[in-house]
Amino acid sequence: FLFFFSYPLVQNVTVTEGGTANLTCRVEYNDNTSLQWSNPAQQTLFFGDKKALRDNRIELVRASWSELTISISDVSLSDEGMYTCSLFTMPVRTAKAYLTVLGVPEKPEIDGLTKPAKEGDHITLTCMTQGSKPAADLRWFRNEKEVKGAKEVNASGKTFTVRSSLQLHVDRNDDGVAYTCRVDHVALAQAPQQATEVLEVHYAPHVEIIHSLAVPQEGQYLKLECVSKGNPSPDPVMWTKDGGELPDLDRMIVEGRELTFTSLNKTDNGTYRCEATNHLGTSSAEYVLYVYDPNALGQHSTDHALIGGVVAVVVFVTLCLIIVLGRYLARHKGTYLTNEAKGADDAPDADTAIINAEGNHAHAEEKKEYFI
Repeated sequence: FLFFFSYPLVQNVTVTEGGTANLTCRVEYNDNTSLQWSNPAQQTLFFGDKKALRDNRIELVRASWSELTISISDVSLSDEGMYTCSLFTMPVRTAKAYLTVLGVPEKPEIDGLTKPAKEGDHITLTCMTQGSKPAADLRWFRNEKEVKGAKEVNASGKTFTVRSSLQLHVDRNDDGVAYTCRVDHVALAQAPQQATEVLEVHYAPHVEIIHSLAVPQEGQYLKLECVSKGNPSPDPVMWTKDGGELPDLDRMIVEGRELTFTSLNKTDNGTYRCEATNHLGTSSAEYVLYVYDPNALGQHSTDHALIGGVVAVVVFVTLCLIIVLGRYLARHKGTYLTNEAKGADDAPDADTAIINAEGNHAHAEEKKEYFI
């Protein structure tokens, strides 16, 4: 009998460090010839269903004349390499499968953050991860927006150490901002590793005053709010009037950042100053208060309305005069042109028309003199 033997069929395998690799060898035609798996060091792992290497991690999955499948659990980087399946015919036929072991990068760490930072500081954040194979990629995010860092890759045996640096010029807008370093790697497809640091930035106060009335009047209630932003928070704020202490604490009530006037009067007129301080500096804002007499304010409104009405009447009369005068001038000009044309109607030529027109002018002048 003549048998046709085929070559063994294998496939390359990729597994994450710590995982399990299955190596399968198949043949289509076999006359009860044994199959064998050997490792990159040419050590026999299994010959048919017989285990040849004493390694508890290596187990038989399936053995038959057409297939030999084994598993390697808790795979390490040292297991990577070329594995050989042999079909013991004459001659021996072999096929090779490469086992690739992915090194899982460690959880990243962020260094270089000073807490708290001060506005104007220059700081460098450095993110590092070790143990990746192939080299991992590091990405920076400012809150949810990606920002670019400077990447550095160093080989360490079979794995890589990856660093990425981010230069920051800190200002008050960075206070409370989360900077995240994320590791992207094929071994972390389902759950990427990341580390996050939140910046705390100290900065000097900034102050402004918000008032509750646009036109303060006698007897009204007025609230001035001193809005101060700083870190640390500049509490408490200090209120003064015209460079000195508040004069009437019965009607002027200070509660936290607010200065309240229960009932305004003319004696409240002046410049009010709010000042806020923390260890980085001092900021202040001023509000000039002028209390109006509600009766005088009403009289002024009446006077303004009267003046406005007079101006409107004058403008209307002026426009009417311009229209009447324009129509009069237009009509007078039309009469003049008609008289000019009369001399030309009966003239046989241009010269006669000019003479007739001049005669009409002279005749018209004579009539005017006669009337006078």
